[in-house]
Amino acid sequence: MRKTFVMRGRTASGQTETLNFGKYKAGYAYKMTDFRLFPSTGIGAANNEMCGSVTAGKTAVAPTDPNFNNDGLIATAIFQASNNPAYPNTNVNIVNDTYVITQNLILMVQESAAAGTPVNWQCRFESVKMTGSEEAAVNYKQFAISDE
Repeated sequence: MRKTFVMRGRTASGQTETLNFGKYKAGYAYKMTDFRLFPSTGIGAANNEMCGSVTAGKTAVAPTDPNFNNDGLIATAIFQASNNPAYPNTNVNIVNDTYVITQNLILMVQESAAAGTPVNWQCRFESVKMTGSEEAAVNYKQFAISDE
């Protein structure tokens, strides 16, 4: 039976956060199913323009310059809100929900419009049961990505 869980937090603009998967049990992996951003201050009173990325690589992927050729890039998200009704609000995310996660991830966020205020984020994951050979293959793939 698949179980879903959420990790969420608030990260300073331009900074990274480690999403820790070391505490989960052997024989299970995880798939990200959703990645969302939301402002932390000035909601409705200020313009917000933020982006975020989640990667399984050695280093964070700058959310302002995502490269979909990067095998370790798991998710990107954009949130734009304007207090001007002429400009529509935008909340878009792209998640590689086929990527099987067995190691820690790096999340990075950037707020451009509101003087670099912190960014609220939420990631939703689903657990996946694996056999021993599946686990070995996934761990090797993730080692190869993080060793680049």
